[in-house]
Amino acid sequence: MLKVALSISEEVEIGLTTQNLLEKKQHSSKLEEYKARAESINEFVNSFTKLSRINIVEIRNWKDMSRYAQSPDYEGLVVSQETYENALMLSKEREEIGLNPLILIIIPLIKDKNNKKISSTSIRSSI
Repeated sequence: MLKVALSISEEVEIGLTTQNLLEKKQHSSKLEEYKARAESINEFVNSFTKLSRINIVEIRNWKDMSRYAQSPDYEGLVVSQETYENALMLSKEREEIGLNPLILIIIPLIKDKNNKKISSTSIRSSI
């Protein structure tokens, strides 16, 4: 997802959720802390482009996500199929306040050999 975003944009803002938003996820005890996840993003991005192209922002709740998406500087979102509905809601909120709708780039789910989606939850369940 990050590679797609960086292939179509000069700068990318990455919304990284805090631990409190992840508490209800399955196998949440196996999730890394916010700081470790942010460092992993930086390491990954630094492996193929300049870190100056990204900005990681903290997402604590829906209002944070909505506030960032309502910035006139935003043009689009790169989202998974699973988060597409949320992206639509964010785009609609923008239109309601007179901003252009967001360009939505949807990354399809990846499936395993048994045709089941590969996700962070399924990976955590096998650890």
